[in-house]
This record gives sequence, structure tokens and C-alpha cells, in this order.
Amino acid sequence: MPFPFANTLHGATAVADASRVAVEVSTATVSCSVCGPGASFSPPLKPAEPRIMIVDDEQSNVRLLERLLAHGKCGNVTGITDPREALTCFHELQPDLVLLDLHMPYMDGFALLRALRAATATGEYLPVLMLTGDDDRSVREQALALGANDFVAKPFELSETLLRIRNLLETRRLHLVLGRENRSLEERVAERTRQLQESQFETLRRLAQAAEFRDDDTGQHTQRVGELSARLARVAGLDDDMVEHLRLAAPLHDIGKIGIPDTILLKPGKLSSEEFAVMQRHTTIGASILSDGQSSFIQMAETIALSHHERWDGSGYPNNLAGSDIPLVARVVGIADFFDALTHARPYRGAVPLPAVLELMRSESGRHFDPALLEIFLTELVDMQGLKPV
Repeated sequence: MPFPFANTLHGATAVADASRVAVEVSTATVSCSVCGPGASFSPPLKPAEPRIMIVDDEQSNVRLLERLLAHGKCGNVTGITDPREALTCFHELQPDLVLLDLHMPYMDGFALLRALRAATATGEYLPVLMLTGDDDRSVREQALALGANDFVAKPFELSETLLRIRNLLETRRLHLVLGRENRSLEERVAERTRQLQESQFETLRRLAQAAEFRDDDTGQHTQRVGELSARLARVAGLDDDMVEHLRLAAPLHDIGKIGIPDTILLKPGKLSSEEFAVMQRHTTIGASILSDGQSSFIQMAETIALSHHERWDGSGYPNNLAGSDIPLVARVVGIADFFDALTHARPYRGAVPLPAVLELMRSESGRHFDPALLEIFLTELVDMQGLKPV
């Protein structure tokens, strides 16, 4: 909508200022590669300058505002005269401020304001200054409800308009600065959290190794179980995050053995029923050590420590879980732990020959082991020579 460019409060002074701006500043009308021939823009100032987009169907209004903003050194200005092109231009330019006419053909300011707000990322502050000669209060209320931040009435006053624009740009700048500082703080917190989790994991890993050295001369059983569990999880179709979590969590499966007496843990013969009851406690001891963990992998490790001796038919311990009630990660580790424990020597026994281990595992399908997981393990990961190459 056309409007006079004059200072309604200061009369001749504002007219003189506007005339001087028009003489001093030359704004070219050129074709914008994004917005088409209906757009014009002032020469870019600096990459860091605020980007301002003007949408008004009257070319004369766009030019006047461009001159005003150039005179006020407010930023890099792009003018749009066809509101149908404004949204495309908005996505390309990513402006810091939008000056939006209310009454335009094809798409009025309300419709375009809705579209702009829908295209603005959640949490982002993008100021919109409405240009209107409409004094109807309901019009202003509707614009505010749709997300307008301020108004300039036509005919507008020069110094007031510049002040409103600068205030909105300053608020936008502060929002961006605060956003950067918040992201930096979040990154620092995340890094510190990661370091604390790594420290916690390292402590637990060493504790698990200390327990493992008591019945594994090499202390490598826990690490082999972690790697084998991750391999089985991957071929079974678990996602990458789950696979990596298993790689970290599975080595802690027997951490509870730290609380089992050597006379039972290292006994070469068959355990009595009373001794076996004590041995079973390593699952609950391990879960207690790992309880209340904040990281997801420690929480997974707690689940594994508690349930990796459950059996598919419900005859396992400590809770007699059966079938799919046994957590998937515990079923995976149960297979890896059984295979590795039998195929490697312990202080109280030698390694079991591979063919005998595989035959035993096949016979326990659907009883000890999840039959689907065991089939994947036997067909994809092992053969008569041992574990297949990675």
C-alpha cells in the first residue's frame, strides 16, 4: 500500500532527512536469483551484517524503506514485491528481521505471517515488524496472535521506525548470542558428563577384571564376551547404538563374582546345592553394584548382570524368567558367555573341545538358549574351526 514518507511529528525536518537519504543512497533494482525479478536488494555490507527482508507489493514503498535502512546502517536489505515469492526467499536468505505489509494482493500479511512462523524453527526468535495503515484494534490483535512483534503505522515517523527496527535487531542479536552460549554450555556439560561416565566405566571395568582374574588366568574372558556379544547383536539386526552399548556393558556381566568366596568360585569339583546357591548370588550382587547408574550402558550392564543366567525354559536364576520375558541383551550375553567359558581353560578345568561345545549348545536350544538367537550364532558366527573371521 502506498504511504507518504514523512515525519508526522517533526514536519520539515523529517522531510529534509528523507530527501537527503534519497539523494545520498542509491539502491539498485535488480533481479534476485532466489526471489525473481520482483525483488530488489541493497549492496551487501558484511557477512556478519543483519539480514532484513521487506515484503510490500508497492515497489516505491520497498525503495523508501531500503533507503531508510541504508541511511540507518541497519544491515543487508532484500525487498520483495510479490508475496508469493516471499517464502522461497525467506528460506534462502534466513533473515534476522522481516518487515511485512499487511494488505497485499495474492497473499495478505496474515497468511504470509502464518507461513513464516510455520517455517521458523521451534525456539528461534525471528522478529516481524508489521507495516500497516489500518487503525483497527482487532487487526493488530490478530497480527500479534499470529506472531507479529511490533507495528509501524503508515504514514510512519522516521526516527521512531529506525528505533523500532534497531530494538528488534538488538533483541535478535542477543537471542543468537544467548543461543550460542547455551549450545557451548551444553557441549561443555555433555563433555564433562562423558568424561565422568568414562571414569565410572573405567572403574567398573577394572573391578570386573579384578573379579575375573580370580577364575581366569588371562583376565580376557570379559572382553571376549563383550566383543562376541556385539557381533551376535549386529548379525541379529540390533541397531548400532545397541551393539556399541553391548560391547561396553557385556564385560561387566560377572562383576558380582567379586563377592563370591574363593572356596566356591575356584572349587574344581561340582558345587553342593548350598554352594551353588551362594554362586547364584553373583547375579544379584552384580546388579546391586551397577544399580542406580545414570548412563544407558550402566543401566544395560545392570540388566545383563542380573539376567544373563536366566534360561529360555524358565529354569534359570535368579528370577526364573522364561522366553521373551528375559531381556534381549541378557539372552545375547548368555550365549556369548556360555560359549567363551567352555572353549577356554579355567584354573579349575581345561577347555572343552569345540565340537562338544557346539553339540551341547544345539541340544540346549529352546531350553537354555533363545532358539532364534542360537541359530543365528551357530550359522553366522561359528563353524567347526571356531569363531568365523570378523
